[in-house]
Amino acid sequence: MSLDDLHLNLRNLTPEDYPQLKTLMDRVYHDLGGAWPQRTIERLISEFPDGQIVIEDDQTLVGVALTARVDYEEFSNPHRYDDLMDQREIILNAPKGDAMYGLDVLIDPAYRGYRLGRRLYEARKDLCKSLNMRAILAGGRIPNYHQHASDMSPAEYLDQVSRKEIHDPILSFQLANDFQVKRLLRKYLPEDEKSQGYATLLEWNNILFEPAESVLDTRKTQIRVGAVQWQMREFSSVEAVLQQAEYFVDALSDYQSDFAVFPELFNAPLMGLQDRAAQQDQIAAIRFLAGFTEHFKTELSRMAVSYNINIIAGSMIEEHDDGHLYNIAYLFHRDGDIEAQAKLHITPQERRDWIIEGGDDLKVFDTDAGRIGILICYDVEFPELSRLLADQDMDILFVPFWTDTKNGYLRVRHCSQARAIENECYVVLCGSVGNVPSIENMEIQYAQSSVFSPSDFAFPHDAVLAETTPNTEMIMFSDLDLTRLTVVRNEGSVTNLKDRRQDLFDLRWRDWSWKSGSRQEDA
Repeated sequence: MSLDDLHLNLRNLTPEDYPQLKTLMDRVYHDLGGAWPQRTIERLISEFPDGQIVIEDDQTLVGVALTARVDYEEFSNPHRYDDLMDQREIILNAPKGDAMYGLDVLIDPAYRGYRLGRRLYEARKDLCKSLNMRAILAGGRIPNYHQHASDMSPAEYLDQVSRKEIHDPILSFQLANDFQVKRLLRKYLPEDEKSQGYATLLEWNNILFEPAESVLDTRKTQIRVGAVQWQMREFSSVEAVLQQAEYFVDALSDYQSDFAVFPELFNAPLMGLQDRAAQQDQIAAIRFLAGFTEHFKTELSRMAVSYNINIIAGSMIEEHDDGHLYNIAYLFHRDGDIEAQAKLHITPQERRDWIIEGGDDLKVFDTDAGRIGILICYDVEFPELSRLLADQDMDILFVPFWTDTKNGYLRVRHCSQARAIENECYVVLCGSVGNVPSIENMEIQYAQSSVFSPSDFAFPHDAVLAETTPNTEMIMFSDLDLTRLTVVRNEGSVTNLKDRRQDLFDLRWRDWSWKSGSRQEDA
């Protein structure tokens, strides 16, 4: 048959199709009793019309997929084919079932080789997603097993088929279509002599399945991020800095952003409020800056609640009771909660001039707009940190930064792009521009704030969702689709997280227990 002669159409089965369906089923299932009775098919169409899919060629049925709705908990456990029907051969559809059960997929022998079975399977998967069902289940025959039954057990046969050492026309096809073997079913279809009564319980998981819940509890999947490329400049007062910050928060909120992001140490110009002589002592200057942090926390938390927006306040200096200084990024939730992430890796300049110390904790934060991580500037250059966050299902990584030169900026940028690809997440990069010549270490700034995505077909060709004009104060918006992350992590061109060779290597976070003086490891 020539491809030019094909005129294929995908549609749902109708009661009027039964004569053709019977002819096709009798031909394909001649060794298993042939076609279902007409009343069975008509009842199936009546109860679950969307699940009965056919391919026709010039109005001739050449492929069919029959499907029932079932309860996942019942049919993901051992069962028999007879459990799907009553004594009158009526399929037992569950009207409120949360899974689909593949009853039959059959292709006219004359049309094999055109991958029509794959087309039917993809249609089933699309239906499963559109109906928000948990999974597709199926009892898969293993018709070539009788050729090997004297040499191996069913479990050994399944293993060799999965390794492609043996070809089974049904199981090999199911595995190629992303179904997973959950268990071996005994006496599934006793009259199936070729399979010797055995079958596999196969499952395809709908990665987009969302359990039924109230609208208010539903997890957002469309997120808007707003970032402030902040101009470093001299300020006359603390109130002037907060007034400028509130102006940006207000603007980002007006555009319905879920997050407002500021750069690292965005309030550093406040060191200029000291007299010139005091500014020469850099350690005293940074402690002076730390004195404003509690006031900023109070005001930024008020803004987050008032403007209904989550604020990632770049970072600020915090002085602890023991006198140690830390560079801390604060997350101000719009419900009033406040959380913090310390910078873990301290640059030589921070350590030398300001005696900043690194924190010892790493967190993923649950927000009403996804699970997020925060790595401050230099931290993003250490890939272990973002991988640990990715292992905790991070969706978005925020990187507030402060760099003086373009080569410093490019280190942060290139590492951030790598983190987005290798961890299949979004990365939001937010920096500062401008200069404050009167303050030591603040003579120049370089930044081009950006939002990066994984590199795959669902995202821009260069994996850059948004970016600002370099060295210009401005705000930047980007809409992030969390559903695309779910898809790329499971069905992308490459699946970095799934394909890690954890049989060869792993990554662990060491929990330092200072009180006991010992070091503990969390696997």
